[in-house]
Amino acid sequence: MRTVFTALTAAIAGLLASPAFAASGPFFSLKNTDFVVTLGFIIFIGVLFYFKVPSMLGRMLDARADGIKSEIDEARSLREEAQTLLADYERKQKEVQAQADRIVASAKEEANVAAEQAKEDLAKSIERRLAAAEDQIASAEASAVKEVRDQSIVIAVSAARDVIAKQMTAADSNALIDDAISQVGSKLH
Repeated sequence: MRTVFTALTAAIAGLLASPAFAASGPFFSLKNTDFVVTLGFIIFIGVLFYFKVPSMLGRMLDARADGIKSEIDEARSLREEAQTLLADYERKQKEVQAQADRIVASAKEEANVAAEQAKEDLAKSIERRLAAAEDQIASAEASAVKEVRDQSIVIAVSAARDVIAKQMTAADSNALIDDAISQVGSKLH
């Protein structure tokens, strides 16, 4: 309150000093406009202090300052929360990236293992097919050899029959038949 009183007296003295020297005639007269203005200003200042306007303005400014301070505190807490969330999301992103890298590495390893297995399976399949083809070739070869033998036997028998038929006489023929009957008889008994 003391500073307000000092400021008020300084303002009054400043107002009184300059108009008093500038005006003509007596200063403390209602005909002097400078005096009337000064008196009106002093009354206005008095009314402001009577209704405690400076303290109301101070309270309003304090309330506004408190509101701004609370908004700043709230903004600071929101910023800290946002930084925490950002750090969380960055950590999660790193974890997801690491997991994705592990999945890719695992998939590559599985692909390599599958490729090796496919190579082994293909080699085994080729071996089996080669063995089957070799068996078929051997079977076909044996079949061809048997067919050639059978054919050569048929041809040989036919040629022998022709040769024997040309060279044999009826007496030779009867002797051969008797001989074959005796051999069959001795082998059966």
